[in-house]
Amino acid sequence: MHHSYLKKFAAWSVHVFTVSGIFLGFLALLSTVNYNFTQAVFFLALALFVDGIDGTIARYVGVENITPTIDGSILDNIIDYFNYVLVPTFMIHWFGFVGENYSLLVCFLILTVSSYTFANKGIKTDDYYFSGFPALWNLVVLYFYLLETSELINIGIVIVLSVFTFIPIKYVHPIRVLEFRKTNIAMTALWCVTTVYLLLMKEPLDKSQLITLDFSIYSVWILVNLYFLFITLRRSFKS
Repeated sequence: MHHSYLKKFAAWSVHVFTVSGIFLGFLALLSTVNYNFTQAVFFLALALFVDGIDGTIARYVGVENITPTIDGSILDNIIDYFNYVLVPTFMIHWFGFVGENYSLLVCFLILTVSSYTFANKGIKTDDYYFSGFPALWNLVVLYFYLLETSELINIGIVIVLSVFTFIPIKYVHPIRVLEFRKTNIAMTALWCVTTVYLLLMKEPLDKSQLITLDFSIYSVWILVNLYFLFITLRRSFKS
């Protein structure tokens, strides 16, 4: 009996851990309203971390059998839509990444096509790739910020990615995809480290002594992104 209670406690603890992701997204929303982009990204990154490991923990604990009335996949989708779509879309609007004139239209487009993404039963392939752009707008808004792309280019990127939502290009899940898994995880870690550095360097600090280092880190960041682009193209056109 005591063992049964421990199992239930463990299962519900996993659910609480999963749901913490939406509160992190709410904190990102508050940071956005306060015009603190880096802090907002930090909270979204924590939410992404929670989302990345909660499924593994849930399977290990056996949550599905212990709490059969709770649908973990629906819970995940609610939180993911908030953190991957709604909050980043608000950030795109609030920080003016697509300008004022077309902002609401762009937001409408993102929110609409992303709804289809989360309703798509075939979003994941048998080998755990995503089929079609997986509504990772939290990463898109980060790239807008780091690359300082123009409003026109940002609008174009949103349109292209919206179209790619319905095209079965395969996007790698760096944790679950077994092919090149160790390399993918290592590259993801390297991407995280270089991204954090680039974010910190966007802050108003004295960077006069770091010009060479900035270029080196930026180069590594670009190479890591090209690696994931290569993996995506390789799987997409693989027979």
